[in-house]
Amino acid sequence: MTTAPVVPLPLDRLRARTSEKWREYPADVLPMFVAESDFPLAPAVTAALHRAVELGDTGYTASRTPLAQTYAEFAARRFGWDVDPARIRSTADVSMGIVELLRRVTEPGDRVIITPPVYPPFYDLVDEAGAVVERVPLTETDAGWRLDLDGIETALAGGARAVLLCSPHNPTGTVHSPAELARLAELAREYGATVISDEIHAPLVHPGAVFTPFLTASAAAAEVGYAVTSASKAFNLAGLKCALMITAGERPAEVVRGLPLEVEWRTGHFGMLAGVAAFSPESDAWLDGVLLTLDRNRRLLADLLAAEVPRARYRLPDASYLAWVDLGGLGWGDDPARRILREAKVALHFGPQFGDEGRGFVRLNFACGEDVLADAVRRIGALARS
Repeated sequence: MTTAPVVPLPLDRLRARTSEKWREYPADVLPMFVAESDFPLAPAVTAALHRAVELGDTGYTASRTPLAQTYAEFAARRFGWDVDPARIRSTADVSMGIVELLRRVTEPGDRVIITPPVYPPFYDLVDEAGAVVERVPLTETDAGWRLDLDGIETALAGGARAVLLCSPHNPTGTVHSPAELARLAELAREYGATVISDEIHAPLVHPGAVFTPFLTASAAAAEVGYAVTSASKAFNLAGLKCALMITAGERPAEVVRGLPLEVEWRTGHFGMLAGVAAFSPESDAWLDGVLLTLDRNRRLLADLLAAEVPRARYRLPDASYLAWVDLGGLGWGDDPARRILREAKVALHFGPQFGDEGRGFVRLNFACGEDVLADAVRRIGALARS
């Protein structure tokens, strides 16, 4: 059976939503900043939530749920990853999982490597855990963005105790290669460090790229690594609060088993129910349809920018629905999204918030209708020609 693209909801329906994307700015602004998608929920998710409401099933998340087993089956189908369900624990969201793990693998004042331009909360999560950020920026090559493994080795040799990896990478959409991940793991093992891999965008890898779960990259990766993930980005479930912490090696597994019960107790019950429905085989066709739409949109964006904003520089992302666009050639300063918001009424994510490497850049969310995407780029193009 042929997979059909999932059609985003129309703007009038979307503006009835009350989430951050649709309440931060006035109605004359096209919101394309925060990582929420404009798709209807997967039918299995809708059914699970409707049933819970009908039953009044709004209590605490149970100590025994099908979530770990369902995710393990999803990982096997989608990534070829053999995950032991016994080595999965849940918590409220990926950010909370990262902080709790960092607290247990670092001491106050330890340095944690991040790879900017990178998801802005990484800076705050390291600080919340009591550690200190050490920046090792990605390098841009003709083939795309890459981890600076030499720079990471220098930081580890200098005493950094952990690497907070974004895989796939937000905002560049980079899917790190198996060789890069294996080398990163070897470096972490050599210097006695830990890798925590945020893999929240993993279900959204586009044709031509293959996602490698960090814990599968090598035997060393299993020894030094933790993965934290969620259905929230692929299935638009961020408000329901459910994420997974996954290990493969025995030492990391002991750390996760040793987390206070309260860390898992924070899992949202509706998040668990929705996560089970999202990771079930019933939602595979929906996810495949979303990927068809996103693949089309990432290519449409390239065409629109070439026609409307030819001085923009944009690489097709290998994953997710976030475009990292260099507008430095327009002469709009370090933070062009400010002017675009003010004068074109399009809300994009502010590039410098991703680190100094984001100066002149914007992040654009293309998980929307083609008409919305075209309108946004045309508004920016009109501003560029004014």
